[in-house]
Amino acid sequence: MRILADLHNHSCLSPCASLEESPSLIARLAAERGLSLVALTDHNSALNCPAFGQACRREGLAPVYGIEASSVEEVHVLCLFATANEALSFGEKLRGLLQIVPYDPEKLGDEVVVDADELVLDLPDYYLGAALSLGFDELCAEAALRGAIVIPAHVDRPMFSVSSQLGFLPPGPYDAIESMREPPRELCLGLCAISGSDSHYPEHVCRRPFAVDLPDALLAASSAADASPETLAAAEAELFAALRKALREGRVEPYWAAKA
Repeated sequence: MRILADLHNHSCLSPCASLEESPSLIARLAAERGLSLVALTDHNSALNCPAFGQACRREGLAPVYGIEASSVEEVHVLCLFATANEALSFGEKLRGLLQIVPYDPEKLGDEVVVDADELVLDLPDYYLGAALSLGFDELCAEAALRGAIVIPAHVDRPMFSVSSQLGFLPPGPYDAIESMREPPRELCLGLCAISGSDSHYPEHVCRRPFAVDLPDALLAASSAADASPETLAAAEAELFAALRKALREGRVEPYWAAKA
């Protein structure tokens, strides 16, 4: 089944995102705008992923749990996981690697952990927008070792990308690359390119989705609100494997191709 997906969205946990951008709002808008599979990828943290999973299933969406991690060179990488627990575990690893930056919410933005009903659970007192003490190669390798789908983010962007920070895309354990427009061949290394919304505000949700072929039964099982934890975990793992396979085989149509 060909569906619309978006693997790059920020919630109110990311200091650069709107406080309106709760996990539940992202899920509701994504469903209204025609997405079937959507990821949450806050900066260097997955603390809003549990709420996101609940909100997605409430809206009939299949969730993917992620982090947009920032290497020491300030290259952004999407690290996606099948389950919220896997994403949380990786987030705990990254927390110990965050470079210490004096955090002033008034200057740098609020960071809010919420539940699926938008109740505030926590206000982290460390800055999530800082770079990690891991180089780009090390970051990608660590994410891949933990089973993540690894996607260098917005490779053609003039900041926080492999092209802006490194000048090239080195070989690595990537499943795809993300681009804002059709990328030059040297930034692909033969990998498929997806588009992503990189949403920080409600109006950004679903602005640059991509189409992908995924089994209808797996999408339904992963979005079921009444499934048992065991059944849900198995379905999420199967759908995640199918997504990885589709990316590696290039069975996707990015936003710019659909608009051509």
